[in-house]
Amino acid sequence: MWFKNLTLYRLKKWEETPESLAKKLTKRALQTCGGADMQTVGWVSPKSEGDPIIHQLGSQLLISLGIEKKLLPATVVNQFTKARATEIEEQQGYKPGRKELKEIKENMVDELLPRAFTIRSKINAWIDPVDGWMIIDAANLSKADEMVTQLTKTLDGFAVSLIKTKLSPSSTMTSWLSANEAPASFTIDQDCELRGRGESGSTVRYVKHALELDEISKHLKAGKEVTKMAMTWNDKLSFVIHENLQLKKITPLDLIKEQADINGEDDSFDTDFAMMTGELKKLIPSIVNELGGEI
Repeated sequence: MWFKNLTLYRLKKWEETPESLAKKLTKRALQTCGGADMQTVGWVSPKSEGDPIIHQLGSQLLISLGIEKKLLPATVVNQFTKARATEIEEQQGYKPGRKELKEIKENMVDELLPRAFTIRSKINAWIDPVDGWMIIDAANLSKADEMVTQLTKTLDGFAVSLIKTKLSPSSTMTSWLSANEAPASFTIDQDCELRGRGESGSTVRYVKHALELDEISKHLKAGKEVTKMAMTWNDKLSFVIHENLQLKKITPLDLIKEQADINGEDDSFDTDFAMMTGELKKLIPSIVNELGGEI
């Protein structure tokens, strides 16, 4: 259950015990979509249905926000709307106007919703009350914002802020790439994106490509900056760091996989969670320190 993407938050206020947190999450557990509901949001077990709503390992907490959404493609709605409009035209002798078409479409949505298929997804968050972190596994900030919003509604006084560093991630990555030298314990891999300054700046992407080319030096001298770059830490984890400090494409490497095999237990979920939190509790401070520390 390794997180694939990391959005980093600092806990500004955390007063919950595992017991109080579980009680509050349970009160806002995910409910099944009703006939007229397009989507419902609520808390679910991180592990599987029927397991505790919080997964706890020592002081580390794992929670999951569940989202149940009905699938009602616009093409289906339009198809039924067109058919209904044709029926009305045949009855009335003239085509429905724009306002009437809008009402027909809204009525079709109401009719089709109870018959629509539903899908479930979830967003995971790891809470570390000891070091004051909250890490959300979200590929984009809108999903992370949804988790924060729901926690704010669920927990009185809950407050977090996105981690910000004294040094700009983009400028610092540009310096590393320009010198072709990463800080200790890190290596630069073969993916990166360069972008020119300003809204109209051009973008150049390299994927699985050696980054020691003269071509890259020319881009850097022309004023382009690194907006994302693939790196490896301690031969254990590879990732892509973005200009907003999100870490994406987290991949545990062979060294960690071998260690997991040696320390394997019956419950691989617990093993993965323990190894993930153990390694990320070292990786994240290392990156923040290389960026000058938190503001």
